[in-house]
Amino acid sequence: MWQLRESSHPVLTDEGGAILNEHTGRWTYLTPTASAAVMLLLASTTQDEAAGRFAEQYGIPGEQAAADVRTVAQALAAQGLAGTNNAPPRRRRWGRRA
Repeated sequence: MWQLRESSHPVLTDEGGAILNEHTGRWTYLTPTASAAVMLLLASTTQDEAAGRFAEQYGIPGEQAAADVRTVAQALAAQGLAGTNNAPPRRRRWGRRA
């Protein structure tokens, strides 16, 4: 199941959104459609389900919706803000980065 990391703090609306990375202190800003994709990913059990709901919401073909949702999910995962595993984050040791 896709989810935001424990250290990610989202502010999501229909007009757009942002996600704060607690580790870096940086915000990732989202367009309204990217924010909708994140909300659907969080509310769905699979990316395919989120893509189906995204296609319905925006009236676009399923293939395009799947590509859009996948792009958002991969971009947030690449930034360390989201992922599909439930593994706990590694603990930091003093003076070392995990």
